Amino acid sequence: MPVDIQATEKLLLSIIVPMCNEEASLDILKAKLLRFQERLHSQYEVEYCLVDDGSTDCTAQLMASAAPAGSSVLCAQHERNRGVGAAIRTGLRMAKGGIVCTIDADCSYSPEDLCILIELVAKGDADVAVASPYHPQGTVVGVQRWRLLLSQQCSRLYRCISPLKLYTYTSIFRAYSRQCVSDLHYESDGFVSAVEVLLCAQGMGYRVREAPMVLHARQRGYSKMRIAGTIAAHLALLRREALGRLTDTVTSPRSIASVGHGSAPHPAQLPSSFSTLEQTNSTN
Repeated sequence: MPVDIQATEKLLLSIIVPMCNEEASLDILKAKLLRFQERLHSQYEVEYCLVDDGSTDCTAQLMASAAPAGSSVLCAQHERNRGVGAAIRTGLRMAKGGIVCTIDADCSYSPEDLCILIELVAKGDADVAVASPYHPQGTVVGVQRWRLLLSQQCSRLYRCISPLKLYTYTSIFRAYSRQCVSDLHYESDGFVSAVEVLLCAQGMGYRVREAPMVLHARQRGYSKMRIAGTIAAHLALLRREALGRLTDTVTSPRSIASVGHGSAPHPAQLPSSFSTLEQTNSTN
């Protein structure tokens, strides 16, 4: 349902920022969040939900300073590193906004570009709006080739087996409607949670849209991705989805009808809107 911004005073917007050993990047994040806040302050009240995921540097002590002065800041800390999915889960529990966003602390996506995703949700065009650098109109700048290939190949495989047809599945740079956030459930604590969340949302009938965007290499610090573990987690999720699709085919309503039994539809069969090239072009 569209959000009537003019009929309300100011909608609360929650920005979740998972962090792990990002001390060196906090000044960049602070500058970019300030520009982001300046663009939105006339329409939204903004709260920042900052989650330190077991940092061993001074991120936990300094992270509140990254939020623009005068804004609402909520901070949480994991005693040990649990993964970006776990940090986002903690942030979702904290967030009270009518629109909830997740962004990367390293500013590999510019926080100002979040305005594009927020608008898609605010207008009711999407329940989940996702940054898509792999869209034909998206761009990738300076990212290490091995990391780019891993992410691109994962997205291509998910596109092949999933009923949700996107160009990019692995980005956490997103905006969600409050209702979708309230219903989301996912198991993974790691990077694969980014895909699991999308499949969960689509399976419940929420509209998932992507918008072309620019992905930059991080300017400071280092990636926290554990390569072997992340690949294994993606392969496990791909296998689970492939088996689920096979089961849906075998137990489709037509097959069931032939033996005289009924069945409730699998969540993946529920109505939903998929992001296509034509849909995305019409909004960008």
